[in-house]
Amino acid sequence: MNIMDFNMKKLAADAGTFLSRAVQFTEEKLGQAEKTELDAHLENLLSKAECTKIWTEKIMKQTEVLLQPNPNARIEEFVYEKLDRKAPSRINNPELLGQYMIDAGTEFGPGTAYGNALIKCGETQKRIGTADRELIQTSALNFLTPLRNFIEGDYKTIAKERKLLQNKRLDLDAAKTRLKKAKAAETRSSIWAEEVTKSEQELRITQSEFDRQAEITRLLLEGISSTHAHHLRCLNDFVEAQMTYYAQCYQYMLDLQKQLGSFPSSYLSNNNQTSGTPVPSSLANAVGSPAVASTSGIVITSPSNLNDLKESSGSRKARVLYDYDAANSTELSLLADEVITVFSVVGMDSDWLMGERGNQKGKVPITYLELLN
Repeated sequence: MNIMDFNMKKLAADAGTFLSRAVQFTEEKLGQAEKTELDAHLENLLSKAECTKIWTEKIMKQTEVLLQPNPNARIEEFVYEKLDRKAPSRINNPELLGQYMIDAGTEFGPGTAYGNALIKCGETQKRIGTADRELIQTSALNFLTPLRNFIEGDYKTIAKERKLLQNKRLDLDAAKTRLKKAKAAETRSSIWAEEVTKSEQELRITQSEFDRQAEITRLLLEGISSTHAHHLRCLNDFVEAQMTYYAQCYQYMLDLQKQLGSFPSSYLSNNNQTSGTPVPSSLANAVGSPAVASTSGIVITSPSNLNDLKESSGSRKARVLYDYDAANSTELSLLADEVITVFSVVGMDSDWLMGERGNQKGKVPITYLELLN
């Protein structure tokens, strides 16, 4: 029974305090009550903390968007984080593109120039994907986590103490208002003297509690400068992680460019093709395998075998490197990897040979062929 009485008394006291604060707050908004202003230093600290919170949230959220553009993936990672479980590993976009390129190159044939180039591009894309994954992990650990800890930890504590300070300030001003009314009534009747004494004691208590809470809040807010210093170190870590990532990507692409750049320029751009010479869109292997040069695993044509064949009257077997659709009845359509007989005809354009498959005969482009021994 005593416990119930105590709880009821506490509930009534809390309700009275809440009502008193609500009345004081409303009268302040209506201009009917005076308000105790915080000192300028404390106001500046509160403003600095609020500004830090707002911009930290914006920077953190936009960094998350930068590192993971897919909003569904971000939501999934957030859910797993709240459940304190590790999010499942997923293949990222560069890795997926790289795998498609490698699969395509394998399908077309690693021995073909286009297939070879696709495989090399795919491997580079997968390395970029790995570097991207490392950037996300490093940035999350060294940059995003400290920012999130401030928002969800330190600033929540500041906000809690700030709200408590606001309540103590309302209690103080309510006590001032009651004392002022008691003194005004005392001048008209002596029976109010006891009420004035009681109000003065209440004012001293509320003033002491307000001053104590103001000091606690001030000490917390002064820690914002240390927070800025810590976030500066985290920012340097983030910049270093980005620098490492972009340097890796640049080196990967530079190496790839050197490999692809070893092909003849006429095979790399459609603008360099002549109207009478069909050139495959992929990077062509050499015709005449015994005389080839290799750079970084990509084969370059040597013309010596072609000249020997064109000057001779004999025929040779050749493997077709790529599919080719005949442009007219004088040409022969080709299928990749089939073997045909080729020979030279006097007066024929230097970029063509005569091809023969059973009873079928027609011109074939030399860049689509590889001579067999």
